[in-house]
Amino acid sequence: MGGSEAWAAGGAGVPAASPTPSASGGSTGPSSASGGAGIGSPPTPPSTPAHPIVFGSKAKIIHGVAYAPSFAPIQVQRAIWAGNKIRLKPYIYGGGHGVWNDAGYDCSGAVSYVLHAAGLLSTSMDSSGLMSWGRQGAGQWITVYTNPAHAFVEIAGIRFDTSAAGDPNPPPGSGPRWRVLLRETTGFDARHPDGL
Repeated sequence: MGGSEAWAAGGAGVPAASPTPSASGGSTGPSSASGGAGIGSPPTPPSTPAHPIVFGSKAKIIHGVAYAPSFAPIQVQRAIWAGNKIRLKPYIYGGGHGVWNDAGYDCSGAVSYVLHAAGLLSTSMDSSGLMSWGRQGAGQWITVYTNPAHAFVEIAGIRFDTSAAGDPNPPPGSGPRWRVLLRETTGFDARHPDGL
């Protein structure tokens, strides 16, 4: 897999056009210089880039979309971009464990999906299995919190979780969503990938 632009969970996805760099160091999507609606047409509203980036070392959630920090290793950025791909999928018990690209995800299926996208996990794991994944303790960039009943992941200062626990403004719907870090972690094992 060649570079972040060609990556997609479960297959290759090459953008249709070259992204236009934005002031924040990310991209704003395909250039509209040659394919605009024409003179006098209303401006096209900006769309969320496929691989959103924010300057610095902390991720940011903007309108439910996670922006990967520019200083983060590529594995961290890929994990965040993968979470964006499934952030509107519904909660389905066992979802994400039979196939990577599923109709919905449960807690550990969602965590497995982003870890797999980052190249950190080859086979989907349930929450009990994740208790022995990686190294013990919190990581610098990625920390999986898991126990026999639930799992969620914190990546670069934001949380990817199917539970709205501790979320003061939970996004609508069930399933994996980006959330602020406000969540009790007592009773969870903290695990992290080596070097991250």
